[in-house]
Amino acid sequence: MWINGIPQTALSTRDRAVQFGDGCFTTAAVINGHIVMLDAHLQRLKEGCARLLMDAPDLAQLAAEMHHAAAQQTQAVLKVILTPGAGGRGYSRAGCQTPTRIISLSPWPQHYATLQQQGAVLHTSPIRLGRNPLLAGVKHLNRLEQVLIRQHLDQTGGDEALVLDTNGTVVECCAANLFWRKGNIVFTPRLEQAGVDGIMRRYLMAQMAANGQTCQLIDGSRDDVLNADEVVMCNALMPVLPVRQIDDVSFTARSLYQQLRASCPTMEAS
Repeated sequence: MWINGIPQTALSTRDRAVQFGDGCFTTAAVINGHIVMLDAHLQRLKEGCARLLMDAPDLAQLAAEMHHAAAQQTQAVLKVILTPGAGGRGYSRAGCQTPTRIISLSPWPQHYATLQQQGAVLHTSPIRLGRNPLLAGVKHLNRLEQVLIRQHLDQTGGDEALVLDTNGTVVECCAANLFWRKGNIVFTPRLEQAGVDGIMRRYLMAQMAANGQTCQLIDGSRDDVLNADEVVMCNALMPVLPVRQIDDVSFTARSLYQQLRASCPTMEAS
């Protein structure tokens, strides 16, 4: 782990991340020393800082630090956390002199390869996401909703969760975005009230648009998803997985999955 470019694991207990979950982050795939979709991850961090009214770091310096961390890795997960730094007791950021950059590496999640073949099983989570357009779309450090969703999911034996907001609108999975297909039309949740606007979601939507394919952003219900012909989920690491079951409803079609999988950046380590 590197904190502000220095190998270390000690973070001040007065850091805003510890005190208030104040900051943003991104998680990237590293393949043979290459950070997949690096520019998109840097742009996400820049946008996250702007949305949270934080000063963004020097992106060239941050990119250099990310490259240094990834250089010797064959296949790994690289996470970057940005915070306003250490400050006082209250909510004000006054007194935060030096923003914090945290870069860490983790082992590659091997279970994704199995799920690409078998398909993922989702359970509808009883934990609902709060609607908040001020923070919707941002991958900020306030992840308690996801922690609770994962805690419940771990008790069910499912691979992922189908997550709704407090209005009953489908938003995402616990750690992935969602697409579903009905006939020739692809749908994905509108994320103006809750959820994370994932990098792979953006990429796949751009690929579909470039191919002249319709992808509708909607405020869909659980029934909309359960009545789909096919369901797919995605994030920067998966990068795309087929869904074979949600609760007691099964899905067998793989055409959208195969299409999106083929359009993804390469994620294979040789």
